[in-house]
Amino acid sequence: MPPLDAPFAALADPTRRAILARLAQGEATVQDLARPFAISQPAISRHLRVLEDAGLIETRIQGTARPRRLQPDAIAQLWHWLGQYRALWEDQFQRLDAVLDRLDDQPEGPTP
Repeated sequence: MPPLDAPFAALADPTRRAILARLAQGEATVQDLARPFAISQPAISRHLRVLEDAGLIETRIQGTARPRRLQPDAIAQLWHWLGQYRALWEDQFQRLDAVLDRLDDQPEGPTP
């Protein structure tokens, strides 16, 4: 699988995106991450495994606890890839704005 396929496949699930949003606030245990969801802790663990396999999060061992945290390098790689397309789309939108501005400047009504 190409390097970006696994992270984007992991991001396709809304539960995993919500988990990443929570981890953006700081480390959390499986119990912390499971709290807002109406799914079992094993299901949350499976989501965490997908995110970890995709390289988006990592597990830190702290005694008997296993808090998860974001993997900033992987997130930065995704932002870099998306940034290339953002610049392309911003250019396209600027061109569209220019066309729409020219249309707004034209007088209304039939041309004699």
